[in-house]
Amino acid sequence: MMETTIQYDVGKHPTKDTIKMMTFLLEKVMDAKEEPPKQKLSTCFHARSIPSISIHAYLMRILKYCPCANECFLAVLVYFDRISQSAITIDPYNIHRLLISGIMVASKLYSDVFFTNTRYAKVGGLPVTELNRLELEFIAMNQFSLFVSMEELQHYGDQLLQHWLAEHHSNETVDTEEDTIAPTVRRRARNLSIHENTAPSTHLEHVHKKPSTK
Repeated sequence: MMETTIQYDVGKHPTKDTIKMMTFLLEKVMDAKEEPPKQKLSTCFHARSIPSISIHAYLMRILKYCPCANECFLAVLVYFDRISQSAITIDPYNIHRLLISGIMVASKLYSDVFFTNTRYAKVGGLPVTELNRLELEFIAMNQFSLFVSMEELQHYGDQLLQHWLAEHHSNETVDTEEDTIAPTVRRRARNLSIHENTAPSTHLEHVHKKPSTK
């Protein structure tokens, strides 16, 4: 009997589920690493302490205030693979800054509508001057090569989904409740006010899971 390969649908897969699978993968990667070095501030991406907000909550926060489609999140995984080969080791101290930087960079390439660095900084809990510096460093670590082909995005999507299913022994599937985030992301982005005061201004180390919308 031939095995059926499950493919990830880049255009239609619920973005919230992509984030759920991405979170699971990143946490597994970091769990596999050795203890971080005592010198935690080894790069500009390293925080003094591990942010209290979880990776999943942080990604969902970004999706809520700076919506983007699956292509952006998959591109971030590609970028992470590229930089981890030589530039940096991903750990709990730098993952949040790497995520906000990577998503911001990817959105400028793969979204019809993207937001200002000031907005991303507020959503990510960082001063805009710091995020500007992180963006430049992130691009440099990728050797100024940010393009990811659709074939590569599809490959990463397939691998992400297959990793999730394999780790859950095919007994637990991704939540398939109707989710229109991916198909309507561009419309939502256009309808969302992009004035800077619509996103809460916070510091990364103190971002809460339920951000204030004041």
